[in-house]
Amino acid sequence: MEDIYMLSDLQLGKRIGEKLKAIRLKRNITQQSLADASSISLSSLKKIENGEIGTFDSLLRVLRTLGMLESIASLFEEEQMSPSEYYEMVNKAKKSTRKRAVGKIKADKEESEW
Repeated sequence: MEDIYMLSDLQLGKRIGEKLKAIRLKRNITQQSLADASSISLSSLKKIENGEIGTFDSLLRVLRTLGMLESIASLFEEEQMSPSEYYEMVNKAKKSTRKRAVGKIKADKEESEW
């Protein structure tokens, strides 16, 4: 597989558009029905399929409609802590735990009527 970092933004857009078009055709969905189901204009869908992804919102709508949001799921994953990062975090939490009190009760206060 070729390194996607070597591709230009234009080439990446073209590949994404081609892939979405291939999936749409494989599922026998017309451009108009996909555009309607995605709540975008037909011209926007045509541009996306030609690699001209105008807005991320439109791309997300098409991906959602095609059931392909998992293709960007890695963007939402939280990074896992390494064992040393976890150890540091636990030790930092232990250090901030109060061990004993420092202040004293002042005796010269007026007594409450309670």
